[in-house]
Amino acid sequence: MKGPGKWLAAWRGLALSVLLGSLSVWLAGWPVLQTHGISPLTVAIVLGMLVGNTVYPSFAPWAGSGVTLSRTTVLRLGVVLYGFRLTLQDVVHVGWVGVLIDAIMLVSTFLIAVQVGTRLLGLDRQSSMLVGAGSAICGAAAVLAAEPVVRGRAEQVSVAVAGVVIFGTISMFLYPLLAGLNDLWHVIPGGAEQFGIYIGSTVHEVAQVVAAGRQVGPEAAGTAVIAKMVRVLMLAPFLVVLATWLRAREGAAREPGADGAASRPPAVPAFAFIFVGTVLFNSLNLLPKAVVDGITRGDTFLLAMAMGALGLSTHFGTLRRAGGKPMLLALVLFAWLVLGGAGINRAVTLLGH
Repeated sequence: MKGPGKWLAAWRGLALSVLLGSLSVWLAGWPVLQTHGISPLTVAIVLGMLVGNTVYPSFAPWAGSGVTLSRTTVLRLGVVLYGFRLTLQDVVHVGWVGVLIDAIMLVSTFLIAVQVGTRLLGLDRQSSMLVGAGSAICGAAAVLAAEPVVRGRAEQVSVAVAGVVIFGTISMFLYPLLAGLNDLWHVIPGGAEQFGIYIGSTVHEVAQVVAAGRQVGPEAAGTAVIAKMVRVLMLAPFLVVLATWLRAREGAAREPGADGAASRPPAVPAFAFIFVGTVLFNSLNLLPKAVVDGITRGDTFLLAMAMGALGLSTHFGTLRRAGGKPMLLALVLFAWLVLGGAGINRAVTLLGH
């Protein structure tokens, strides 16, 4: 497809992504979904998959390029603007204890994902890394950000997001119960505020952290969100390190003289550096709060567009062929986040005092 037809196909696909994104944001605003921490990104991939497995295949040839644009360029823009949710002041608020807990949880969760996924479960490396990124950092947004680095397929991303949604939802009901047990056993010292850091360092999605923290109490909710934002801030260095490692590994594995796009190792993502620049700029507090709030709302819409486009490209048959191993890996990581996370929070908190 060339010339005007190519541009028309792009606009059609973008319009479809805009429609899915708008509908997702609207539906996620319903009280019943807000109460249960269901984000627009979760709604978007469900809607995208429903449309993608029913009516979309019939007109995909006339809109596919725009859908691909939403999954790539719009996604990267969404990740960059995600930085307006964060400031360096957030890091200062949780102190070195909170930062260290977040860093240990991120690194350990991702390494467990790669080792258990590839060696014990026999999963491909891309699926293991995507599930690991979603569990280790910030759920669906991290899966989307890692996808161009690990070069995952649409169905691999969808399965990873599904694991985040399922076990993150369970977390929202589990952590308030754990808070009651912690009041009796004092596994994590420091009261509600320190328990909030435990929530923020181990629960998958930002919306799920908010929901779980609010059920525990206002003190826990405040530190939970800040700890989660610090964890999100680690997304950029994580992507840079991951891309550099993959580039070195795949570059060494190539045969001498091999070339071509198919064999070229992934480059360090430029959008990760721009994301850091966005956080630094936002830390200066140069923009009015109303403007920043508007940018973050727009960013949620862009990420919902990208997630909806991803759903359009995901087929149920492919998901069935993926089997239960990715979900089993997500379960293993969930157990680590809850149990191992409690141990790490206790150890680092006691060290800090």
